[in-house]
Amino acid sequence: MKRYSELTDEELIKLYRSGDDSAFSVLVYRHKNRIFTTIMLLVKDRHLAEDIFQDVFIKIINALKEGHYLDNSRFIAWAVRIAHNCCISHFRKKNARPAFALIYNDDITSGDSRIDISQEQRIIIKETNTAVQALMDRLPETQREALILRYYADLSFKEIAQTVNVGINTALGRVRYAIINMRKLMEREALEAVL
Repeated sequence: MKRYSELTDEELIKLYRSGDDSAFSVLVYRHKNRIFTTIMLLVKDRHLAEDIFQDVFIKIINALKEGHYLDNSRFIAWAVRIAHNCCISHFRKKNARPAFALIYNDDITSGDSRIDISQEQRIIIKETNTAVQALMDRLPETQREALILRYYADLSFKEIAQTVNVGINTALGRVRYAIINMRKLMEREALEAVL
């Protein structure tokens, strides 16, 4: 028999449904960073993100036990959609939106912490992440959300469209315009620095 780490998401889900809780632990470990980072970038509050993260996995467990996950689906896209919906539900309950001025930095978004890099490289990575996130915070909410789902959650444009209930062309357009707007902001800041 294969080791858990060699199994696909679908194989792990089948094992979990048959009563193997360890299979679900492997599935959670495999995707936790991407899902948590997506939640964190959407809500911009670590404690709230941790609460929502727990809610997401409770919903995933319940959905798996009730048979709501289809084997032909991509697990990570399905899980990110649940996470996105939990974030939206939170803001609907609070009748608020995340503040755009806040910047989130954590080792999760800085790549694999097991890679041995110099202190100088760490500073450069941290400054780059801070600059990118500051630019993202200045985007319209729909563009920012699409960018997070595309590049942090690694969803396809079709999966983004399904997650936020828009057409695929709208999802494509939001990501495209987000990148264009970030470039314009960078050019404007570079020009202002020269003057």
